[in-house]
Amino acid sequence: MSVAAAVPRGPLTHPRLPLLLWLGAGVAAVGLFFAAGWVGLPSGAAFTVCAFRRLTGIPCPGCGLTRAMGALARGELLLALHFHPFAPLVLAEAGALWAGIGASVLGRPLALPPRFLERVVIWQTAAFVALWLGRLATGTLPW
Repeated sequence: MSVAAAVPRGPLTHPRLPLLLWLGAGVAAVGLFFAAGWVGLPSGAAFTVCAFRRLTGIPCPGCGLTRAMGALARGELLLALHFHPFAPLVLAEAGALWAGIGASVLGRPLALPPRFLERVVIWQTAAFVALWLGRLATGTLPW
């Protein structure tokens, strides 16, 4: 008899536990996403959670993403694009990340080309900074 066979399986060592936790986290995240979109702060709210804006007094490159995600949760795509043009991309990336984690949990990690994520991060950071500087220079921030 092997040692593994002698160890009793409890509820915290069940082989499907990671999958169930992953699915539960996804369901909770989607629920919170839609709940936050419907409950959000009033449009005239002066409170900000952005540490960059609190410290410097200027909006950060991601300013507007929270409001844009709320608008996406309500199905208001044009309003979301007004708050931040990259909001649908960020939401799609969050979904892809969740799916990638799920594939790893199932034992089938995604095979991405070498340096793919590094390039995505560099290009996306450059795009965020370029948009941010353009919005600051032209005064086209939505608030």
